[in-house]
Amino acid sequence: MNVLLLEDDVDLGQAVAEHLEAAGHEVYWCKLIAQARAAPESELALLDLNLPDGDALGLLRQWRAAGDRRSVIVLTARDQVSERIRGLQAGADDYLVKPFDLDELLARIVAVQRRVAPPAQVSVQGVALDLAGHRARRGDESIDLTAMEWAVLECLASRTGRICSRDAIVDALVGQGLVGGDSNSLEVIVSRLRKKLGAAAISTHRGLGYRLDA
Repeated sequence: MNVLLLEDDVDLGQAVAEHLEAAGHEVYWCKLIAQARAAPESELALLDLNLPDGDALGLLRQWRAAGDRRSVIVLTARDQVSERIRGLQAGADDYLVKPFDLDELLARIVAVQRRVAPPAQVSVQGVALDLAGHRARRGDESIDLTAMEWAVLECLASRTGRICSRDAIVDALVGQGLVGGDSNSLEVIVSRLRKKLGAAAISTHRGLGYRLDA
């Protein structure tokens, strides 16, 4: 999973980054809100609140107002109930008070991601996709898709209208035992999906990944 870590404490930031990377996550570590705004798109953000250039709750509110639905866990020393409520109301999915155990952080990440599921039904360029039933139709015509094609679609559908990184898609394929770690095979799958769903269904964003365009 691609994780954005916003933490200005060097020792804590390094410990969190190393622990997450050891668990297989890809971490982009920022120490300033300005850096987080310019960071590559992520699936999960871990936000300290008190940063040298401001309060990260403002950044979180901006994300939510702009329709950014990435998962967010707040990591902060603010331990009052009122502060936790503010964080959750701003759009955080979870709130972890410092100091915390790194394994507990990993467990909370898993729990948050478990709640994030792709929609059951998606319409793409006139094609109706039933992701739960693995069925695709264009009008009355059924479209046959392979297991690998469905796995890629499920990743893209979980972030419809937003870019899904190549690494995240390949990780999903590997996790389901569908393909090795060679991401070149992903290009082949995407090409086949475009032929079946329409050339405009999936857009490529160089250096970032792919996007399902409904």
